[in-house]
Amino acid sequence: MKTNQTAHVGRQAELRCRVHSIGNRTVSWIRGRDLRILTVGRYTYTSDLRYEAIHQDGTNQWTLRIKSVQPRDEGNYQCQISTKPIKAFNTYLKVLEPRGEILGSPDVYVQRHSMINLTCVLYDLPEPPAYVLWYHNNEVMSISYSSSRGGVSIIVEKGPTTISYLLITSAVASDAGVYTCAPSNYNATSVNLHILEGEEPAAMQKKKSIPSTQLQPSQGELPAAMQTETSGTSTSLGVANLLYFWPSP
Repeated sequence: MKTNQTAHVGRQAELRCRVHSIGNRTVSWIRGRDLRILTVGRYTYTSDLRYEAIHQDGTNQWTLRIKSVQPRDEGNYQCQISTKPIKAFNTYLKVLEPRGEILGSPDVYVQRHSMINLTCVLYDLPEPPAYVLWYHNNEVMSISYSSSRGGVSIIVEKGPTTISYLLITSAVASDAGVYTCAPSNYNATSVNLHILEGEEPAAMQKKKSIPSTQLQPSQGELPAAMQTETSGTSTSLGVANLLYFWPSP
């Protein structure tokens, strides 16, 4: 049996124990954190209806199914066989909870006229989100030709760890405010963006949110993922979605 297994919050977990030549012995599942007997044979011995014992005749596999996994379910579980002495096998269930962050949060500082690069990283996803929306002060970011603010780009790289980039050219004072990264089916995360005029105050120099090389690329400079996409090469670093709108000459 596997000694370590993973499951996502809200999903189903199945812990399996294979027992050969069982004879008239029974197989039980014990929860490690409180030594509670969860199942004996095909019977469930807990009032928590999320737990279920599964066994098919003629097979050597005894399964503990946990429906709608919760963070509290993480921990050790023991498969016990009623031999003398008792034989036991341990497995650890790790529960993954999707989470996200915008790099540099809670505050990001950008010099006026430089490029704004906000990066939202989503971790431990059971599957990539269908889409990722960006909001500025609770209004969805527009990248259409009807937008009053040109030079807005959104790049999404999908996977178990999904990354969304929000790029805005030539930062102006009105770009300051709260930016929110909102993936479909997952919790949103926000950051406060400050636009600096002139030299950076000493207090901010001592406490930078993220390296200046990441926050303040030169005019027109794009991240590597976007450079690859716009160059037309076949290696796109897994970019799934690329939407952009640059101002007309």
